Amino acid sequence: MKKERVVIIGSGPAGLAAALYTARAQLNPVVIVGNQLGGQAAITHEIENYPGFPGGLSGPDLVEKMKEHAESFGATFTYDLVESVDFSSGSPYTVKTLMDEYSADSVIVTIGADPRKLGIPGENEGVGKGVSYCGTCDGFFFRGKDIVVVGGGDSALEEAIFLTRFANSVTIIHRREELRAGVQLQKRALNNEKISFIWNTVIDKVNFGDDGQVNGVTLNNVETGEVTEHPTEGVFIFIGHVPNSPIFGDQLAMNERGYIITDERMRTSVPGVFAAGEIQDEIWRQVATSVGQGTSAAMTAIHWLEANEETLQPLDETAEPAGD
Repeated sequence: MKKERVVIIGSGPAGLAAALYTARAQLNPVVIVGNQLGGQAAITHEIENYPGFPGGLSGPDLVEKMKEHAESFGATFTYDLVESVDFSSGSPYTVKTLMDEYSADSVIVTIGADPRKLGIPGENEGVGKGVSYCGTCDGFFFRGKDIVVVGGGDSALEEAIFLTRFANSVTIIHRREELRAGVQLQKRALNNEKISFIWNTVIDKVNFGDDGQVNGVTLNNVETGEVTEHPTEGVFIFIGHVPNSPIFGDQLAMNERGYIITDERMRTSVPGVFAAGEIQDEIWRQVATSVGQGTSAAMTAIHWLEANEETLQPLDETAEPAGD
């Protein structure tokens, strides 16, 4: 079992920021990367709203710069997946991955949340080519274009209204004949001259032109069964997110939607365990806010480790695997 002061679970913007700050504090954090270095940011075609890059840059470029920055101060990145954790007996905590097992004095959870997908042909292939799950991130690239928004809740309508700043038209496709969003949001959307609605309808397929870009969707009316083709240059999907929290079971306090509950300093219900980014933030979901939350979690972790320094096991002392 590897003994560490700080183990960071996840490598999105929150995890990368936490890695930088804890590395600068000479804690030599270990970042367990997960499925994708950089998380959702790494699959974002271009990021134009992160401070300091007026010309914008690609998601992969930003992620690589953040990783290099953290590594320059001593952070270690391991390309592995967390299988389980044990927060039940107090610090140090056990983090078990596919390849290793860690004894961590503190843990920062930045494992994120994934957009809920439609699961239709062309959806995955269309990411970066016209399919998006973030209007705030990608709306700018659809100036003067005709796009569709999928969903009927608050997020869908908020994003649809935002997207009218750029798009020529926004068509909201909803599987029901009534919206689930709040009354005021519904009024704003219904009164927006750029927004129209297609009711009782789902998307069966995302279609592409010869250039590889999205050029339409196949629609299916759930009441009549009628199948039609609808031209569009963008498909924005807002049907919710799924937090990646099941591996924690009931060891951390969560809300009814599975998001980890933290206080203003990113502290979870377990002392020495902190959370940041979309695993605990179901509102903003921006690179900049995740970086701020990761920074807060790291600084709180640093202070917590300092306050508990006298009780921490020396790093050069070999930890015995739990249960042995």
